[in-house]
Order: sequence, then C-alpha cells, then structure tokens
Amino acid sequence: MREQIIQTVDTEVEGLAEHYATNGINGLTMGISRRVQKPDANLYLLTDFAGNYLAGNIRNIPKEILAQSDGQIKIVNYSRDLPGEGQNKSPNYTAVVRVFSLPGNFNLLVGRDLEEQSRLHDLLAQALTMWLVVMVLMAAITWFFVNRRVLRRIDRLTIGSHDIMAGNLSGRLEVTGNGDEFDRLAINLNAMLARIEELMHELKQVSDNIAHDLKTPLTRMRGRVEGALRQQIGATEAKKSTVLRQALEETLVETDDLISTFNALLRIARVEAGASGVYHNELQLDEVLSDIAELYIPLAEESPELTIKLIQNEKTKIKGDRELLSQALANVLDNALKYGRSEQADTQQEITISLSQQNQRAYIEITDNGPGIDESDRERVCQRFVRLDASRSQQGAGLGMSLIKAVVSLHNGEMHLTDNKPGLKITLEFPILQEKAHNELIARIS
Repeated sequence: MREQIIQTVDTEVEGLAEHYATNGINGLTMGISRRVQKPDANLYLLTDFAGNYLAGNIRNIPKEILAQSDGQIKIVNYSRDLPGEGQNKSPNYTAVVRVFSLPGNFNLLVGRDLEEQSRLHDLLAQALTMWLVVMVLMAAITWFFVNRRVLRRIDRLTIGSHDIMAGNLSGRLEVTGNGDEFDRLAINLNAMLARIEELMHELKQVSDNIAHDLKTPLTRMRGRVEGALRQQIGATEAKKSTVLRQALEETLVETDDLISTFNALLRIARVEAGASGVYHNELQLDEVLSDIAELYIPLAEESPELTIKLIQNEKTKIKGDRELLSQALANVLDNALKYGRSEQADTQQEITISLSQQNQRAYIEITDNGPGIDESDRERVCQRFVRLDASRSQQGAGLGMSLIKAVVSLHNGEMHLTDNKPGLKITLEFPILQEKAHNELIARIS
C-alpha cells in the first residue's frame, strides 16, 4: 500500500510538471486549484519565496519541511482547511509528501493522506486482537476437552488394561457408546480379549481332558503289565507265553488309541494354523460326497435297521483339500452312525446326506433321527475332548467335532447344528468356486 501511495504521488507530480512546463507558475496554480476540488486524498501546496500560500488544500505544515525541497519522500504531520470554516485548522493528519523547489523560490508540495492506511491498520489490529482472543479461547476449550475427556478416557483404558494384565481375563475395556475412535479401539480390543479368554479356557479344558482321558488308559496299561508279571510266578512256560502275549496285544491296542488321540490333536492344530501341506485345489464337492457315501452305504445294505440316503442333483465346484474334506465328512457320518440311533427300539435308524446350492454357497446337510443334541450343548460339543457321554463309556476321545469345525473354517465355511425333529441336522456351508475364479485358477495352473 505504501508503494502504491508513492506511485500515486509521482503520477500527480508528473501531471503538475506538465502544467508548469506549459503555462508557468500561473498554469501550475490553476492546475492545483482544479485538483483540490476533487474529493480524494491527494494533497497540494504551492508557496512563494516568503512562504505565503498560493494554492492547495493544506496550510499548516512545518517550515523546515518546505525548506527541505529535495524531492525525497517524507512523512509529515499537517493540517488542512475545513470547508466553510475560513482559517480554522483541522486536526493533525499524517501524509507522504515530496517537496520541490521551483525557479523564483517557489515551493511545491505534493502528497497523499495516510488516513485510510491508518484506519486499515487500526482495523487489522483490532481483527488481530479479536483473533488472538478467539485463539486463546479455542486453546482453552481444546485443553479442557483433551484434559477432561481424551486424557480421562486414556486413563480409564490404561486402568482397564492393567486389570487385565494382572490376570483378570474376563475384564473388558470401557465402551461409552459414543462411537468415537476410543470406542472403536475398545470394541476391537475387547473382541481380541474375548478370543484370548476363549483360547485360554480351551487350553485349560484341553489340559484337564488330556489328564483325564489319557490317565485312564495309561493306568490300565500299567495294571495289565503288573498283572501279567504277577501271574508268571509258578506258571508253566506255555501259560506264561499266552499271558504275556495277551497283555502285549492289549497294551498295543491301548497304545494305538493314545497315538490316534495325539495324531488327532496334531491334525486339528495343523488345520487351525493353516500349516503347509494343506492344498486348496478345485474340487467337485458332489464327487467327494459320493465317494464318502459309497463307503457307508454298504453298511446300510448289511444292516436292515439302518438306512442311508444320498440326495444331490447339482455339480458343485469349490476350492479345498480333498483329503481333509473327506475326513471331516467321514467324522460326521461316524458320529451319525454312533449317536444317531433312535431311542425307540422299533424305529429304524435313518441317515440322509444332501447337497444343495443357494446364493453362491454350497450346503451339505447330514441328518439323523436319533436323540439329537440339546441346544445348550451344540456349541460346547465342538470343543476338544468334549463328550456328551458323561460316563465316557463309548469309544472315542471327543475330537471328531473339533476336527470337523477346524476343516470347515479352513475352507472359509461355516458349520451349523440344528434340531431335525427328531434327531440332529449338521449343515456344512462352503463358498462355491465361481466361474471367473475357476478360469483364473486354470490360467495359473496352465
């Protein structure tokens, strides 16, 4: 703005210089008289050798300023005449001026008033003051918000996490319901804590069940060996050989059962971890189901009390591991054969295997007409070493359903246990291999 004011002053000087060059001092006086009639902020003053006023719109200006007629920019205080008040002086103003000395000791002052600039300066100063006040208020509000809300929320999360770290796995972080970032963080952490608690509970349960289920066969093995050794006293060589052989055979059977249990545990761990050796290839699910059914249908043909039906009308492609899926389906059918017998003596045992498609999902349903499983036990039965037979009189380790669930999860599927009225319905749900994915798979193989 200061540069623009200086440019305006220089423009006025050039215009007056033309009047002076053309008409001399009289032309300069007339030019100044015409310019002062315009309502603007330009200032003019023409004086004679004695400093008397000849033309212009200001009167009161320090004489030392007029004496410094070097044409340089100066900032001065001045007073101008007010219209209709004669020689009354107006209040002091500030201006940027240039003073020139003309032949004949005339002095010419040309300038521009700085009142607008001063007014803008004051306005900006007020705006800056208000802005600083607003910023201080916003800073105070922000501090209050951070201190009272954010920091307190962080403190509560810290206290909750310390409680959990101290061993209280059932503890959860506070969720206020505001839906803010802290709530979303707390919800995710709570889900993680719930999963950790579930895994720790399963680990404890597995440890207890291993101790219970493996202690019994190991005790039987030890007792059998001790009994065989006691019977050797006074026995003939032939009898000793028979007793020892029988004890070894029974011990081998128990050992095989123990090895099978540990192999099943390792198999479940591998499947749940998605370990190497699990291959996801294109499979015809209907063919896998037919192969498994062919293994069990002869049982129905040999037993008049058992009926096994296979219902499938569509060819279904999925991605998965054929061996794992076959083992999971075999476990389901084994459970249906073992526990799906009707409680009524005159009722024939019926097992139905069906395959259907809906909404790009494949559904395998295996139903029986046995006693079923109570709704409260359906989720628990999928845990390791859980057997609904409280007496544990039937053969098995309680790992079959755990393996089925692990295999289904590995194939991005879901397993549902529902009431068949009567009996149990087990539904295995898998995503169908769509045509586009099928073509991409063939392209990668080729």
